[in-house]
Amino acid sequence: MVLSSLLLVPLLGILAILAAPRHAERLIQRLATLATALTLGLSLGLLAKFDPQLASLQFVERLSWIPPLGVFYHLGVDGLSLPMVVLTTLLSFLACLASWGIPERKKEYFILYLLLELGMVGTFLALDLFLFYVFWEVVLVPMYFLIGIWGGGRREYSAFKFFVYTLAGSLAMLLGILALYVQTHTFDMIQLAAAGPALDPGLQKLLFFAFFLGFAIKVPVFPFHTWLPDAHVDAPTPISVLLAGVLLKMGGYGFFRISYPLFPEGAQWFAGCLATLGMINIVYGAFVAMAQTDFKKLVAYSSVSHMGFVLLGLASLTPEGMNGAMLQMFNHGIITGGMFLLVGVLYDRAHTRELSAFGGLGARVPVYAGLLTFFSLASLGLPGLSGFVSEFLSLIGTFGVWRWQTVVSVLGIVVSAAYMLTVLQRVLLGPLNDKWTQLSDANLRELVTLVPLLLIILGVGLWPLSVLQWQDPSLRALIQHVLAPR
Repeated sequence: MVLSSLLLVPLLGILAILAAPRHAERLIQRLATLATALTLGLSLGLLAKFDPQLASLQFVERLSWIPPLGVFYHLGVDGLSLPMVVLTTLLSFLACLASWGIPERKKEYFILYLLLELGMVGTFLALDLFLFYVFWEVVLVPMYFLIGIWGGGRREYSAFKFFVYTLAGSLAMLLGILALYVQTHTFDMIQLAAAGPALDPGLQKLLFFAFFLGFAIKVPVFPFHTWLPDAHVDAPTPISVLLAGVLLKMGGYGFFRISYPLFPEGAQWFAGCLATLGMINIVYGAFVAMAQTDFKKLVAYSSVSHMGFVLLGLASLTPEGMNGAMLQMFNHGIITGGMFLLVGVLYDRAHTRELSAFGGLGARVPVYAGLLTFFSLASLGLPGLSGFVSEFLSLIGTFGVWRWQTVVSVLGIVVSAAYMLTVLQRVLLGPLNDKWTQLSDANLRELVTLVPLLLIILGVGLWPLSVLQWQDPSLRALIQHVLAPR
């Protein structure tokens, strides 16, 4: 029942906070942090017990839930879901520490926060389409309120836009689930993957496109990306971390877990379009990020660019490309989570995110300057850091299959280097603005949230096998399934 424990701990945390007095803010913070820490500990225990040599699902739990419809409470992990579960629990814990600075209504905030973690973890564990959809939708509600109540700027507009966009994609996916159930009379993803190749190729293409709409909005894929910058800019910093670090990965994970195994003909039919969309994401996102003057919006558009490598690797259907795509989801979550935390550190002190307002901070806040330099170099793909490995694998895996899309995509890396170095120049170099002579450096709590991410970036960059060994067997089995002769 280890997988159920990953869901039970946040739920117990919610109940404990509900029972706590509203004025006991310190107790509420500690309860939420304890719940996220225990969930992280359980996921690390799961990692220790997981056999990386097996491509099959492990720790499977299956109980009948709604017998008349054949719906099961069905959980399991393999190399596709385990890295995402660990990423989710790690970022949830670190962002919870960052949430201690939330100024008001902490009881409601942390209840919604733990509900968000429960939904995210459940999405990566579910092996029943009905259960998957329930967890997928559960995430929408707390995220809407966390942006709409605790955000800034046009928070109500941004929360509404996020909800409507994502709900529209979810409805397209729901229609696909219903059509699939009518054809197969099951929601079990394992049975559906076995039955998928037998479906009519035309139906597979139609269903692939229905699920594509649901997942593409979440990734987000151009032109469905416009909700993302607004949501990021107006969300509180810890929620931006989870939005970029985990929620975007739910869309990419959906392709690996559902679209490719269930609709192999559809996956091959759509691969060229996916490669082209990935190329557009990479180049368009990079150029738009280059044009931004708001630090947070620049990082938001960089997410659009970096997630393009996931689409590119998916389109390749090669071991190198698929491993690069999966690893990019993990690496992007770690790197961009750190970048948003760094934006939050600066905003909490300066109360502005305009890059032109800074300058010369390198001498004034050396610890912060060192961290920002490290994470910026990781984001632009410096060799030796984790971002380089996943982007290189995606490109090398796709080059032999979709050559011109890969060549054009390299332009995005060049532009990425340009805008990240521009950030470092505007924030850290030059004469110090007189307004920031009393600016304080990063404190202990902020370092606790950032240093673990720094160590992971360095560790994966120097030893990529530390993550690749978990995902490679499952990805090779998936490629074999998709490309198997019919």
